[in-house]
Amino acid sequence: MTTGAHAVRFGRVAPTIPVTNILTAVLFYTQKLGFKKIFENGEPVGFVILKKDDAEIHLTLKPNHHASDRNVLHLLVSDAQVLYQALDEAGVRIVKGMRDAEYGLRDFVIADPDGNRLDIGQIL
Repeated sequence: MTTGAHAVRFGRVAPTIPVTNILTAVLFYTQKLGFKKIFENGEPVGFVILKKDDAEIHLTLKPNHHASDRNVLHLLVSDAQVLYQALDEAGVRIVKGMRDAEYGLRDFVIADPDGNRLDIGQIL
């Protein structure tokens, strides 16, 4: 018999990404990645929820934010090659180029305008 946390089914996960400028970040995630803003909070706005298909991202304003060299999210997509090409053509900063990894993913890493690293992959 499974008890405690092992007995509970987990649902979606929505990472919170700190950004120095909400407007710039929203434009990046909506125009470059196709997310849609579904919620905002604060005056001035300090928190935004973005959604595309099953993926959800929360942006939070942190004016003194400095991105790390670690990925802040891992996003699975249906066609990594098509997305990689579109992002490259759109001038998005590619941190790590496309590769087919030994762990069964075709993946790459980009950076948002604040330097937050997004690992994007497709299951092979």
